[in-house]
Formats: sequence, C-alpha cells, structure tokens
Amino acid sequence: MKVIEILNLNKELLKNFRQAGIRIEDVEYIELYKEYQSLYNNGEKTTYIVSVLADKYDISERTVYDIIRRFKSDCNLLAV
Repeated sequence: MKVIEILNLNKELLKNFRQAGIRIEDVEYIELYKEYQSLYNNGEKTTYIVSVLADKYDISERTVYDIIRRFKSDCNLLAV
C-alpha cells in the first residue's frame, strides 16, 4: 500500500485531529502519559516522575513536561 492510499483512507480523521490541535506523533507517548498518571496518582512528585520518564524514554525533561501539558489540555474548540 502506498502512503497516499493510507492518507486518503484516513483523510477525515487526520483533518479532525489537526483541527483539534492533536499531533499525530504524540501517539508514541500514550504509554508515557499513562505511566505519569499512575505515578502521580500514587503520590509521586511531578519532578521525580518527569526525571524517571525522561530517562526511561530517552527524551529530555522539557519534552516530558510538554507532553504532559499537551495531554492534559482540552482539544481546540475549532474542532466542532
């Protein structure tokens, strides 16, 4: 299957994601955010969680903070 065929099959979904402010590459970080929520709900401090997750996923702490912020935010209201 060609790239254009996959894009065409998912065109409306991808447009809706974009209008809602969702980055498609964020799908890579779903498990990271689930781990963040679990650790946070267990009473761990955010700075500790961010440090652990940055090491585990081999990304910067700033990136972890950005992911958390994006995943906590509401979707763009223009996506109706």
